[in-house]
Amino acid sequence: MNNHVTVLEIDGSALTCNLHHFKEQLHPTTKILAVVKAFGYGSDGVQIARFLADKVDYFAVAYAHEGIALREAGIKAPILVLHPQIPNLVAIINYCLEPNLYNFKIFNAFLKVASQTALQAYPIHIKLNTGLNRLGFSTNDVPSILAQLKETKLLKVQSLFSHLAVSEELKEQAFTSQQITKFSESAQQFQTGLGYKPILHILNTSGVINYPKAQFDMVRIGIGLYGFGNDEKETNQLKNTHNLKSIISQIHSIEPKESVGYNRAFIAKKKTITATIPIGHADGISRKLGNGIGHVLINGQKASIIGNVCMDMIMVDITTIDCAEGDEVIIFNSQDMIQEMADATATIPYETLTAISQRVQKKLKS
Repeated sequence: MNNHVTVLEIDGSALTCNLHHFKEQLHPTTKILAVVKAFGYGSDGVQIARFLADKVDYFAVAYAHEGIALREAGIKAPILVLHPQIPNLVAIINYCLEPNLYNFKIFNAFLKVASQTALQAYPIHIKLNTGLNRLGFSTNDVPSILAQLKETKLLKVQSLFSHLAVSEELKEQAFTSQQITKFSESAQQFQTGLGYKPILHILNTSGVINYPKAQFDMVRIGIGLYGFGNDEKETNQLKNTHNLKSIISQIHSIEPKESVGYNRAFIAKKKTITATIPIGHADGISRKLGNGIGHVLINGQKASIIGNVCMDMIMVDITTIDCAEGDEVIIFNSQDMIQEMADATATIPYETLTAISQRVQKKLKS
């Protein structure tokens, strides 16, 4: 039981609104795959999946253990494992997870395991590399893949997919269009060679926004579920789902020339009142936010982080804020605050959210 006073509240109604926002841009028959990898983008993948179980068609995780956690929590929906590893293939089968087979090494390894366990038409997913150059078969490999698939009844291609490299950048439309065309051509090869039609999908959140004509049979919604589009205008149409809160543990009165925190990074020039808050870099608060770079909200007012961010705590300046020990502290409760934190640490909201530690208590409020 996690009773840590630092809590990430997950807004279920915001999650639902964001899902509907994307649904409205899709054909009625287009399936939705919800991406819940990385603990649901720093929240709680199990709670998110339970909440969305009757609202989406598929879930995706990065690794097998993430999918196993969903199964053990009672999630019955199909789960795509995006980056399976050979040592986990037996577990993937045992938990009825569906692997993405992205090269011949893992394809042949899974075929071997499937043969040993006498599977029949086990659902697999084939990823094609159309330009991201991260994971995936070359489109030139399609004839070889088909040749192997025709020789076995152990496997069934549940879906064929690819991933866009720059779907958020309209200046890269030519590159993205080229990716979509390559995928479409390979998909046709697959359908002809297999004699049946797998689910086709290439669009991520930004792809849905910028390339709705390429939605094929399914789309994958990740960061969009959690309140971020590919630009400020799109983000403003979404709702924030992550609300990170803590409390004031202790208040100190600091005299001029006294210091605060490790390395005496803050030395008071005048009498200063500080509050210590139980959240630190082990919880996902970057050390770059120390020394006046970052801030929190206490009773609606900004309180700058002073001194170095500690592993388990931060100290903030509350000299002009009327507050008391035990009062609530808002680390962030809006996309703007999350974006500010990301900008201040030279990163993106993805990293800011997924950095939230698992020791932070997670509560989904519907």
